[in-house]
Amino acid sequence: MTEAFISIGEIVNTQGRQGAVRVLPLTDFPERFRDLQAVYLARGGERRLLQIEKVTYHKQFAVIKFREISDMTAAERLKGALLQVPGSDLVPLPDGHYYIFDIVGIDVYTLEGEHLGVVRDVLRTGANDVYTVQTPGGRPLLIPALKAVVREINLESGRMTVVLPEGLRE
Repeated sequence: MTEAFISIGEIVNTQGRQGAVRVLPLTDFPERFRDLQAVYLARGGERRLLQIEKVTYHKQFAVIKFREISDMTAAERLKGALLQVPGSDLVPLPDGHYYIFDIVGIDVYTLEGEHLGVVRDVLRTGANDVYTVQTPGGRPLLIPALKAVVREINLESGRMTVVLPEGLRE
């Protein structure tokens, strides 16, 4: 089985003339870029390893200089590429916390065993996440990621059990 790679950032622009790039972090741990010595650059179905020379931060971006990229022209070609790490390099989460990619695709059931659908997306609202569930009828169901609503998440069985608040269903 091949190891899964997880996207932790997207190159959105160049930064300066020396070949640095501006990276939008796609992780809850943007400081992790400082701890990395290398990262995989993924684009168009291809992946290559780049060595990190220097990392700084500017506003919401990580500014990364790779050893292999020496000028702005070379950096320009990296725009839109994703920065990835092997799944084995993920930052461990505390109990009861999950990565979004672990939640997307699991089946959602009520306490009574009624199948509500499959999680298709996780919306980051600031206050709490919201799970977008695709119902068998095709309509999306928005479920707040609150302990009072989400009673259990079992990644091994691919199952989430919820208690829907009054008025959430038709």
